[in-house]
Amino acid sequence: MPENTFDLVVVGSGIAGQTAATSAAEAGLSVVLLEKTDQLGGSSAMSGGWFAFSDTDEQEALGVEDSAELFLKDMLEAGAYLNDRSLLEAYLAHQQDTYRWLKSHGVSFREVAISSGQSAARSHNSVIKDVLATLHRDFAALGGQTRLSHRATRLVRDGDGPVTGVVAQGADHEVTFTGRLGVVLATGGFSRGTKLLKTFAPEQVAAIPYGGKGNTGDGLRMAWKLGAGMADMSFVSGTYGSHPETGEEFHELLTAYYMGAIIVNKQGRRFVDESRDYKTLGREVLGQPEGLGFEVFDAKVRATSHRGIPLKDIDTLEDLGHVHKADTLEELAEAAGIDPAGLVQTVARYNAGVAGEQADEVGRTALCNGVGDLMPIDRAPFYAYPAKSLMTTTYCGVTISPNGEVVDVDSDVIDGLYGIGEVTGGFHGAAYITGTSLGKGAVFGRIVAQHAAAKAAVGAPA
Repeated sequence: MPENTFDLVVVGSGIAGQTAATSAAEAGLSVVLLEKTDQLGGSSAMSGGWFAFSDTDEQEALGVEDSAELFLKDMLEAGAYLNDRSLLEAYLAHQQDTYRWLKSHGVSFREVAISSGQSAARSHNSVIKDVLATLHRDFAALGGQTRLSHRATRLVRDGDGPVTGVVAQGADHEVTFTGRLGVVLATGGFSRGTKLLKTFAPEQVAAIPYGGKGNTGDGLRMAWKLGAGMADMSFVSGTYGSHPETGEEFHELLTAYYMGAIIVNKQGRRFVDESRDYKTLGREVLGQPEGLGFEVFDAKVRATSHRGIPLKDIDTLEDLGHVHKADTLEELAEAAGIDPAGLVQTVARYNAGVAGEQADEVGRTALCNGVGDLMPIDRAPFYAYPAKSLMTTTYCGVTISPNGEVVDVDSDVIDGLYGIGEVTGGFHGAAYITGTSLGKGAVFGRIVAQHAAAKAAVGAPA
């Protein structure tokens, strides 16, 4: 075999790329995994570790009633029916295979919760760094090869023929990697690609940049150059719920609003229905003074904190000094930098709405996506968590078929080129449901590996 020639070249080592690489190696294919930075994992390693699956053993054990039909309904509603339904149906058709496959690799789900965009608890929490490390260990044991610090710069294609490889910049020279069965782009979004953000979503430049350091849109640009279609580019938005001093070492994202908190601006006024998906909340908060919203809650919500579980870990945030605490709302407002009179009046109106004495001023009727009873904010001590929109990833990108093949602007398949994970668009539509980012990365990683293996079985062109 010529040097740097493999059956499959996978670009990007987040959950999408790692799943594709490991699954392809299990199918007997020779695979090389290219990673732009000097560390594996990409944005996935910085995530909260939530996967969205329905009809699981964990849900059954907790008595959670869910189904693929309800899951589809939620994804379509969250996406404002602008999703590519064929991609959602492919996800649902393969989710059980992926869920079982992850568990066969030792993945355990330590928590099942309801979150953004869901009408049933289907977010399954994992220790994501352990998941990625385990999959990579198994990949290497199967003979899979990895190249760190190799940035893919352009795709190799002879005219209008199939994509046959990718050129990557190594430490001191360019290397061409040939994939007899194709190239898989799993390069993530462009949360750190200021130029692309200014092109597609200039207002989002104000969000806190996050995600993998390599997430500058390399894969998107390479596919775009070959005529790949684009989808969901107008829906780029950060996720609301991160402290202004959020660092890269800890996934600091709190969704106390799904646990009973309200969100107010510096004047103490609410400005959005807090039960909506957190991408929508992320867009709305950018219009507030300093792009800042405060999650305000009482002792009842504080008691629901779950240390170590992303989105629900108030304990750790308080340890970091990021949560204000006081015995009265007036004192809380003073400590947090909120107008005291405004906050007191807002909480009074909110509590009156919860009691049924008047309509809620922003139309809120539930904790999360129509589920959960609202509770008054009335038990001291009181808490405030200042938070902004965090640009974790962009949830848009190149168009793909249900098999994960990249398609061009005319919806024709670009032979030999696959796209999976956050480099792709069309799946989410207008908004994102918790767990479907890691979920689609893993599901379509499996789909692509199986598709490539099937091509090998019938004899792919040399």
